[in-house]
Amino acid sequence: MSAPERIPPRSVTTDAAAAELLARGELTVRGRIRDASNAALYCTVTHEGREAACIYKPVAGERPLWDFPDGTLAQREVAAYEVSEATGWGLVPPTVLREGPYGEGMCQLWIEAAPETELLALVDAEEPGPGWKAVAFAEVGEGRTALLVHADDARLRRLAVLDAVINNADRKGGHLLPADGERLYGIDHGVTFNAENKLRTLLWGWAGDPLTEEALAVLDALRGALKDGAALATRLGTLITPAELDATRARVDALLTSGKHPEPSGEWPAIPWPPV
Repeated sequence: MSAPERIPPRSVTTDAAAAELLARGELTVRGRIRDASNAALYCTVTHEGREAACIYKPVAGERPLWDFPDGTLAQREVAAYEVSEATGWGLVPPTVLREGPYGEGMCQLWIEAAPETELLALVDAEEPGPGWKAVAFAEVGEGRTALLVHADDARLRRLAVLDAVINNADRKGGHLLPADGERLYGIDHGVTFNAENKLRTLLWGWAGDPLTEEALAVLDALRGALKDGAALATRLGTLITPAELDATRARVDALLTSGKHPEPSGEWPAIPWPPV
């Protein structure tokens, strides 16, 4: 018997194959991600001679949250993928909703992070150096503070726009995965799409800056894709509530009206904790 064909993390020609494999393949649990706040199982998925590594998060393993309806985090992960795909930026790994060994859950292609790629840093300075954007000052112990910075990277900037659209309440450093081929992925999107402003992120370096022309064009196309009856809106309607879908439309409209990256509201902690 020949070995299964391994599916690479992402390419233009394998996205559809990866999604089909995730949706139809046989899931085999290999282990558990111990530091995850909800049940996150490392699996392999096989189908018709193809195989890939993936993460399976069953709804039954979700920890209840006071500000999100119970049993909805898996759907929000899939909704984030759908919006990411609609932007054309491909910032979220292929993600599907399916039955698994422990019931319904989300299944996402596993991404191997590229080593030695620095996107975040703490520096002993008042201002960021060239190629970096300031986030905030942070206490580092013994009465010392350091400046938290992130890379002035076009991929991160796109992700900051996506997070503003999906209202990501938990964009931590550990949720940023630079991959081979100069790709960048964001993961862990269970706490997204709340109807209230919940944006918490480490990517505040562009706060108040004008959006790029690319971002404005993407947002304009996204506004059309979110209209009643459009394919994306119909799909999101099966994953999030009507109020949350309306709030997503409103966030896109607000970004286009202001033409700027959002700034912290002051009504909600702006940076997730722990930040990594």
